[in-house]
Amino acid sequence: MKKSLPFTKKQIEEIIKIYPTPFHIYDEKAIRENARKFYQAFSWIDGFKNYFAVKANPNPHILKILKKESMGTDCSSLPELILAEKVGLKGEEIMFTSNETPAKEYQYAKKLGAIINLDDISHIEFLESATGLPKLICCRYNPGPTREGNRFIGNPAEAKYGMTKEQLFKAYKILKEKGAKRFGLHTMVVSNELNPEQIIETAKMLFELVIEISQEVEIKLEFVNLGGGIGIPYKLEQEPMNLSYVSQKIKKLYEEMIVKNALDPLGIVFECGRMVTGPYGYLVTTVLHQKHIYKDYVGVDACMANLMRPALYGAYHYQTVLGKENYPQNHIYDVVGSLCENNDKFAIDRKLPKIEIGDIIVIHDTGAHGYAMGFNYNGKLRSAELLLKADGSLGQIRRAETVDDYFATLDFSGL
Repeated sequence: MKKSLPFTKKQIEEIIKIYPTPFHIYDEKAIRENARKFYQAFSWIDGFKNYFAVKANPNPHILKILKKESMGTDCSSLPELILAEKVGLKGEEIMFTSNETPAKEYQYAKKLGAIINLDDISHIEFLESATGLPKLICCRYNPGPTREGNRFIGNPAEAKYGMTKEQLFKAYKILKEKGAKRFGLHTMVVSNELNPEQIIETAKMLFELVIEISQEVEIKLEFVNLGGGIGIPYKLEQEPMNLSYVSQKIKKLYEEMIVKNALDPLGIVFECGRMVTGPYGYLVTTVLHQKHIYKDYVGVDACMANLMRPALYGAYHYQTVLGKENYPQNHIYDVVGSLCENNDKFAIDRKLPKIEIGDIIVIHDTGAHGYAMGFNYNGKLRSAELLLKADGSLGQIRRAETVDDYFATLDFSGL
């Protein structure tokens, strides 16, 4: 798969005159087209919805774009709920999927009319005490040793999320007795997955549960949430997941399992974040230094405070040196930031064109879990976020942090 850019070197050089590097820049047109492609693939499902995982890109301008493309939000904290509210989302356009949840967050979710997705059976009593049980409630299932996750999310039996099968059935019985009238079912067993069979198998697993729950608990499930987990092709040799293939396989299972058991209509929703915005964000950074010791290092003005994934997971992000796209990649570098951490590296032993001080490097696929995972270690300040709008204009959608921002929460009195 070829990696392309929605801007030229000349455009970026003009942008840098106003917004110094580093910064993240997002491609609105591509995000919208991708959202429509997702919905088109699952158009056979009445009321299909993706609840965009706010944690992937918590910027209200991005959320507003996705709202206009019929997406809701999957929130996991009070600030994420407030973000959803501020862009005009309300009620069942919001899914609240959290764990170890404070009472005030359940209360706010209830106030917004969000769909509350319970992570544990003990949370029924906690939620009831905090705010009362809503009429619509969802429960999160953890399949444990019956399913294998992937290397990103790990073994479900080791995950802190969700209920066992026994707890799940018991939870629905308790909720029914306590007056709940509408029910949903959720799981998430893979992350950044490119194998379509994993998503199809998740649908099959949930459909089987829907049948069993309807028979044993005698409730009708309104929807299943297949979670997120659809990956993106970070590497050139990878291909995006074929959503049409996944959809048609799930449709076949739906007809064989749900329709034949007279359990339709059953809504199908996702909570994808990465595959929606991930490929359409770019971290733009400038080369400040070179160092030649036991290895050759390229030092840039971004650091893992701007993009943590390579340091955290050893994740791969393709890099383009602007103006040198067609140059031979005949030099091997570690591309590094300035943190006092030796894992502050965007690339290790990466083949790139010969690099000079002042070159502009674009790090691809930072539209999800990029800026969102930023932090202030070493007193580093988080960068600006820019939006390349669908009409070709540019807007700043988050300013860069300042030193004053860094000191704003500190109390210097009495020193």
